[in-house]
Amino acid sequence: MIPATGAFATAADWLGAACLVAGALLALCAGIGVLRFPDALSRMHAATKPQVLGVLLLLLGIALRLRSMTDLGMILLVAVFQLATAPVAAQMIGRAAYRSGRLDRSLLDADELAERPTGGGSGDGRAQPG
Repeated sequence: MIPATGAFATAADWLGAACLVAGALLALCAGIGVLRFPDALSRMHAATKPQVLGVLLLLLGIALRLRSMTDLGMILLVAVFQLATAPVAAQMIGRAAYRSGRLDRSLLDADELAERPTGGGSGDGRAQPG
């Protein structure tokens, strides 16, 4: 355990507490967004972006409070897995919502996944010689 003495311990504890409160507020905002937003794509953003930042702030607050090397290693693993899995989960949620038609297409600025006109191509996306 890293020795914490005097002013450093107090400053780290206060900073850790501030990170914990900020992380909890971001997680609360994410939960409210999931409940209140109108469509799946908006909910997807609410479930991933502020929630991931909130979890990272919570982990930083815990790390500042505990200051043990074994605890810091575990916290780092949790952060890495959170950063690795949240974007993949958001991608899968968005793709499932798009494919099942459970989104309001009028809210989309651009629809890259819409059917493209075939124009006599082979259909595999490669340019035709000629």
